Amino acid sequence: MLLAAAVIGFLILLTALYVAAEFAAVSVRRSRLRRLAEDGNSLAARILPVVEDPQELDRYIAASQIGITLSSLILGAYGQAALAPRLAPMFVRYLSLEPASAESTAAVVILLLLTVMAMILGELVPKSLALQDPTRTALFTVLPMQWSLHAFAWSIAFLNGSGVMLLKLMRLPSTGHRHVHSPQEIELLIAESRDGGLLEPEEQVRLHRALRLGLRTAQQLMVPRYRLAAIDASTRFDTVVSIVVDSPFSRLPVYRDTLDNVVGILHTKDVVNNFVRSRPEQSIVPLLRPIFRVRDTMPADRLLAFLRERRSHHAIVTDEQGHVAGLITLEDVVGELIGGVADEFKPPPKLARPREEHLR
Repeated sequence: MLLAAAVIGFLILLTALYVAAEFAAVSVRRSRLRRLAEDGNSLAARILPVVEDPQELDRYIAASQIGITLSSLILGAYGQAALAPRLAPMFVRYLSLEPASAESTAAVVILLLLTVMAMILGELVPKSLALQDPTRTALFTVLPMQWSLHAFAWSIAFLNGSGVMLLKLMRLPSTGHRHVHSPQEIELLIAESRDGGLLEPEEQVRLHRALRLGLRTAQQLMVPRYRLAAIDASTRFDTVVSIVVDSPFSRLPVYRDTLDNVVGILHTKDVVNNFVRSRPEQSIVPLLRPIFRVRDTMPADRLLAFLRERRSHHAIVTDEQGHVAGLITLEDVVGELIGGVADEFKPPPKLARPREEHLR
């Protein structure tokens, strides 16, 4: 009886090890492992290549799943074979069952008890421990897992290959396992880093703003249409000079006939350069630079990439009908990240809305 209990305990412990290894591998922070490896921790140096390589992580998870499956199957088969014959006579004696019925009932009872024990002690508890302290759990389980990788090498190759083949037949991509964190987990890591003294409060605020940048749209950050300082393309050059002198902005959108027909952007530098020449232009049209258009629903992170790729500091924002809704600038997006960019040439607005100022 003691031998059976020891074997069952070992199999449950083996299941717990594989479960803990799986959850620790996908939860541990690579930066933490990298720091430990640089400090000379040999276990961290062993598992770091696994979490940094999606293919290696996929093999690691496959070894864990094979280990969980095998240990669970062996646990059920051994438990029934070792304990059911001992329990059946008790059912015959106390429940007055027939021997055949008593053996079947004992096998079912043993299987249910072992399943409950395996779920609690072999899966739920190690999963919670691994999620609470993934770094220590990953280091503790890396050596047994490396032995398992060697032992299950052929099984891993066969099972992974079969899975990839089935996905190809179903015309689905095989992405494998990735070591990623959800936005909520990243926010939690940022808060923990601040509480641990690794981040200043201002740095935490900026990281939170960067994380939530994709939730903001061009419509929320733009200078609205009614606040645009725009110029008609037919305006005489001398009048434009006066407007530029009085304007706090260095880039002014230019339209023809109606504001929905923006034809370009005028840089005050180009106006000054043209003015100091001996024969300045009488029209501002030759001085215009092209301006791009974006939809008002474009997320701020995509808008930032859009402006960077086109080496532009501004874009016209349009609504679903194609009408001009406002002007978005690089300063508006950067201001969302760092809380606004001050400009010594512009007076502060009456309303504290720094994102609604033009870019100098």
